[in-house]
Amino acid sequence: MRAFFVERVRSAEAARRFGYSPGAFRVLCHAFRRGELPEFFATAHPGPREQPKKSRALEQIVALRKRNYSVYEISQALKEQGTPLSATAVREVLADEGFAPLPRRLDEERPGRVGPNAQAVTDVRGFVLAPREFTTRVGGLFLFVPDLVRLDSGAALAQAARLPGSRMIPAAHALRASLALKLWSIERKSHIMALVADEGLALFCGLNAMPKKSFLSEYSSRLTPHNVSRLLALWHAKLAGEALVTGQSLNLDFHSVPYFGEHPLVESHYLSKRSRRQPSILTFLAQDADSQVFCYSNADIRKGDEAEEVFRFIAFWKRLRGSVPKHLVFDSKLTTYEGLDRLDAAGITFLTLRRRAPKLLAEIDNLPPSAWRTITLDMSHRKYRTPRIYEQKTCPRERAFRQFFIQDLGHDEPTILLTNDTSSTPRNIIARYAKRMLIENALADAVHFFHIDALSSSVGFKVDFDMALLVIASGLYRLMARRMRGYDDAQARQIFRDLIDMPADIAITESEIKVRFHRRAHLPIVLASGLIDKPVAVPWWNGRALRLVK
Repeated sequence: MRAFFVERVRSAEAARRFGYSPGAFRVLCHAFRRGELPEFFATAHPGPREQPKKSRALEQIVALRKRNYSVYEISQALKEQGTPLSATAVREVLADEGFAPLPRRLDEERPGRVGPNAQAVTDVRGFVLAPREFTTRVGGLFLFVPDLVRLDSGAALAQAARLPGSRMIPAAHALRASLALKLWSIERKSHIMALVADEGLALFCGLNAMPKKSFLSEYSSRLTPHNVSRLLALWHAKLAGEALVTGQSLNLDFHSVPYFGEHPLVESHYLSKRSRRQPSILTFLAQDADSQVFCYSNADIRKGDEAEEVFRFIAFWKRLRGSVPKHLVFDSKLTTYEGLDRLDAAGITFLTLRRRAPKLLAEIDNLPPSAWRTITLDMSHRKYRTPRIYEQKTCPRERAFRQFFIQDLGHDEPTILLTNDTSSTPRNIIARYAKRMLIENALADAVHFFHIDALSSSVGFKVDFDMALLVIASGLYRLMARRMRGYDDAQARQIFRDLIDMPADIAITESEIKVRFHRRAHLPIVLASGLIDKPVAVPWWNGRALRLVK
């Protein structure tokens, strides 16, 4: 710039002398005229050559290192003194002062500081009911104890199902501990570590301490599908006098539990939530239409066996009830047309959704307007109550069934229903299939509250055990809903949020165990449920009574 503007050297010459191309030098001159270049010969103002935070803490850092403190312990000590400094900054200060890193030390060589506490080892032989008082986070769990005592006398359920156990954690206690996690909506087995120190959770299970995640993760791997099937059958037997599972009509469905690891035993199945296929474990669930409670589950299904699963369920139901199910409702992917013929031959009434094949859609398009008739559904809460229907006889394979083409039901394409029910009116058939959405809602509740999609292992029968716990937990929540006014049709997550998720003060005396709930907005509903001030002798507490008090 000086050569060009002051010494009046030609532009090309100045560019050549200082190593610029002529064009680049002209651009540089243009930027200089516009003031876009930084100021020439600017006076530098150097800042401080020290870091105030490090300098203030220098003496404390050196003193603590001479006391054999590590960089992390020094950082924590400085934070407690009000002069926080990161471990990296402490390490830099020590390096500048010439201190070498500390060698690895034994625990007894470290300074005495607060550290993690070792919790008690779970052992039922160490379970004592010494008089004491404490507060627990899981106070609402004790609302399930009366039903658990009434439905399962002591260890009868676990022993009859031949569940594994040990001297330290018997089978009944292991089952109760696993069920407690499902009732309290713990997403994964590892999340129990936040509650292992809660005395109330251990008391609920009848143990001196809650089992750690290592036990809970490995316990179900000792279970076989035969154990799980016996457990479900015995649970049904316990519910026989509760009128919880009427069996008049059952909703059936598949659910794919996604798996995100890599394992050769996990096959790919369709996930409706993601609209694609991916590695997952296929599970089969049955729900009682009247009580909306799950009554059967099976996750021991391999690819190609889907169509036969409904007949395994029928065999299970026949062993349990002495007769086949009366009425089944499911979608088109549950079984094949040959399976529908077998159901009809067995005298089982079914109602299913038929796939919209191009041939059927073309047949619907060719129907004249006069072939359709309009009906009115007696469902005041439904938006589309006046669908148009067309009924015909059809024979997909060997047997003839009733087939309904339905328009104006809220879908872009017509709905096609297939049934062997010859006595019900079209209005009742359509209204019944609409109630099948109850199992879809229950599955959504199971995913979000019972966390059935939270896989902890790729082993199929571990998921099978988790599904069996879902069946038991959903039944207990439905029994709880019957006790609470205004919660007859509530989902489990709403019952948990309003009534179960509340702390309590527990007082253990020589004669009974008192549970006093903290004040909550919905506590009056619990007080009016009939559970308060009614002692219940609990077998796994050596017969000591539980009393829920105000």
